[in-house]
Amino acid sequence: MFQELQFRLLSGNQSVSWGNLLEYFSQQGLNAWARQLTIDSQSWLHRHGDYPRWAAALETLPVIDKPQADFNNAAVTVKGSCEDSTALQQSLRGLMPWRKGPYQIADISIDCEWRSDIKWDRILPHLAPLQNRRILDIGCGNGYHCWRMLAQSPELVVGIEPSVLFNLQFQALQTYLQRTDIHLLPIGVEDIPDELNWFDTVFSMGVLYHRRSPLDHLCQLRSFLRPGGELCLETLVIEGGAGQVLLPRNRYARMRNVWFIPSSEELVAWLQRCGFDDVRLVNESITGVEEQRSTEWMQFESLSQCLSDDDPALTVEGLPAPRRAVVLANKPA
Repeated sequence: MFQELQFRLLSGNQSVSWGNLLEYFSQQGLNAWARQLTIDSQSWLHRHGDYPRWAAALETLPVIDKPQADFNNAAVTVKGSCEDSTALQQSLRGLMPWRKGPYQIADISIDCEWRSDIKWDRILPHLAPLQNRRILDIGCGNGYHCWRMLAQSPELVVGIEPSVLFNLQFQALQTYLQRTDIHLLPIGVEDIPDELNWFDTVFSMGVLYHRRSPLDHLCQLRSFLRPGGELCLETLVIEGGAGQVLLPRNRYARMRNVWFIPSSEELVAWLQRCGFDDVRLVNESITGVEEQRSTEWMQFESLSQCLSDDDPALTVEGLPAPRRAVVLANKPA
């Protein structure tokens, strides 16, 4: 029904395809979305000017003998022996900067900017079991958390991330693993049809504060879930009570596109107002430099450069330093 959608990876003569995912969507009654994705995919990866350079890094990935996956450790791991570790490191460094991780590919350790395993350890104990569930991860970066979800044996994990580079980092692992239960689509949340009513679990982590209309985003997330499905929302918050929201006048922690940062209590009220049931705050923590920092694999400024030299409890703009909350909620059954 669908044309084959793929780009070639010369290493191992492998190809990565979205065709089987779109065929699956069609079989599940998501025909209109599958058709639209088929049309849009023609410009997905080639739209960035650095795509040829990043694609060349993928094409030079050396063979790993009998690669095997391990999703249970802090580092998403591809086990196996590689005869040319220098070439492997050179190819992976050609996909820098690596922001979410860590990863271990053969004998190469990728120490990413974010210790995303710390966030996952905060979230996982509170989630409904992911086994046999259809999962959507919005704004997932290079898919680190998507890979970690596979340890729970879901039916399908779909990440969406418009960054071309992050998609190609994900495809670097797929070069070796060739998994059919995980996919990353180079799209934004606006490219998902409202009222999909299909996913069992939806993750939105580090996205809400980038939305000009956060309540619209929450209503959209609700529409993606099947009745009774679970939302996992992780976002910036401030200390305070009901009705308290920070709207940065310009930048926040050097970021331009930060809009509304509510208190945790106000965030719960937002979710309830948007029609979610059983809204519960399961974690609130201050983001520290042990969790987000510059590394050999991400050499640009990071959290420490975004905090005040005089008072690390404040950003360089004089606003409260990053604090994050995890809230779970359910769509009414």
